[in-house]
Amino acid sequence: MPRDLTRSNRHLKRATKSLPLGVSSNFRAWGEQTIYVERARGARLWDVDGNEYIDYRLGYGPTILGYADPRVDEAAREGMSIGGTTALSTMREVEVAERIIKMVPAAELVRFANSGTEVVMTALRLARAYTGKQSHVQVEGGFHGMSDSVLWEVGAETAEADPDLIPDGRGVAKVLHELVHIVKMNDAAQLEEVLSTNRDKIAAFITEPILGNACSIMADPQYILDARRLCDEYGVVMIVDEVKTGFRVARGGVQELMEVRADLCTYAKALANGYPISALAGREEIMRGISPEGVSQGGTYAAHPVPLAAAEKTLEILDETDTLEQIAAYGTRMQQGMSEILNHRGVPHLFSGHPSMGGLFFTDTPPRDFRDWAASDYSFYNAMAARLVELGILCEPDSREPWFISAAHDDACLSETLDKFEIAVDATLEERSDTRRRPAFSRQGTVAGKARTSGA
Repeated sequence: MPRDLTRSNRHLKRATKSLPLGVSSNFRAWGEQTIYVERARGARLWDVDGNEYIDYRLGYGPTILGYADPRVDEAAREGMSIGGTTALSTMREVEVAERIIKMVPAAELVRFANSGTEVVMTALRLARAYTGKQSHVQVEGGFHGMSDSVLWEVGAETAEADPDLIPDGRGVAKVLHELVHIVKMNDAAQLEEVLSTNRDKIAAFITEPILGNACSIMADPQYILDARRLCDEYGVVMIVDEVKTGFRVARGGVQELMEVRADLCTYAKALANGYPISALAGREEIMRGISPEGVSQGGTYAAHPVPLAAAEKTLEILDETDTLEQIAAYGTRMQQGMSEILNHRGVPHLFSGHPSMGGLFFTDTPPRDFRDWAASDYSFYNAMAARLVELGILCEPDSREPWFISAAHDDACLSETLDKFEIAVDATLEERSDTRRRPAFSRQGTVAGKARTSGA
């Protein structure tokens, strides 16, 4: 029975009169399928029409312990006792910074802000100040927030080492394209060519070793180590963007998994179980560049006492309990169950990334870069995902967004998820009229023309 979205649709009509698209982030606008949330708890949320969902979006990853975790919310209420933002510092800043330094070897100093976008902007600013150079390199398919300097992409058909760039949306300052270079993931030779050709221009190399907006495609550990070596060789600041992977895939994040140490690293999503806070961390020599005479960084709401208190409790739980191991175990069991369903029907597939934020590819070739997503069966995924949402399994309708797992996902969630996954797969195959052969893959539009899915 289809979901009833009567109230949501009615509210959407009202909201579009006062909000562009009826929402406060482009990535929440799903047309007539736009959801307005009434409440969320644990691994589930309910919309204003009363539809219940098991949530694998988790706000694009922040809710690592589950919605309304009582331990974190109690800490946040304690943070309220300060009285709100004073645009002054509190003692808790040091305690949370010390926890991050303990968990992340690359974190020698820490600064707090409010969003991933903000700390990426500051990281690039620091790199430019430290090196005296102006441009940066980013990996194709990576997402580093909503500032003009990183909102660039390339056409899917381009194979050049340093191709022409396309702004990701109108209004991006085109003059900035001269300061951006984009390389493919897992191609160290291409990275070295760009660094060598532009050795006097490039200040920073910024990367997500697990592409949080490209189906969690994971870099080869050797590629990341090669990138580290090349950054050292060419005097480039290595920025590891851990806005999605930080404190999720391991206590020390993706740097722990790949045994690499960044010069600067950025955090946000899982830092405070959904409360708005971010952190920039890195080498003391570079971080000390933040000063009245040097690099500017600040904000009225930076290190607000409420999300700061939530971050203190969240990091304590992640650092001192086996929560991350439990999350990964659930993700592994879910993927195994999905594989059994797909294998039984002869559907080629594989999972990418980490069990706590895994991507699902309908292909039999392991993905190595963003173009592998472009060539994969994302039309099959999108059709299946739409059915899952109708059935109350909330995954992102676009295949580039991973399935995020929280500590609140339990056996009941897993059983219901797999039951409904099977229904959705069968319905999608039936629509294609032939369940005896591999689904006919079709690419819908160009990569450059397809809107990004997150950054909320």
